[in-house]
Amino acid sequence: MFRKFSPRLKNKYVIAILVFLIWMMFFDRNNFIHQIRLVSTLNGLDDQRVYYLEEIKKDSAELSTLLNDTSQLERFAREKYLMKKDNEDIFIVLDKDK
Repeated sequence: MFRKFSPRLKNKYVIAILVFLIWMMFFDRNNFIHQIRLVSTLNGLDDQRVYYLEEIKKDSAELSTLLNDTSQLERFAREKYLMKKDNEDIFIVLDKDK
């Protein structure tokens, strides 16, 4: 079986092509393994981009609601920044599970 491929392996062009392919797959700066890592990084960045675009849409909708509705603005200030009126007391209840 090896005798079948023996004349082809003695050809200098076949040897040069094999050496070139091996060099490009493993030893070059942009080798095959590095390209796979770059593709996986790119996919992760695309996922992050989609996530952040959705967050921007959600925050923009919330911002427009807060700018147009004063009752929502008051609710937001009370929940997020624990703001209160002069005659009120605030009690913070924490869950043990969280």
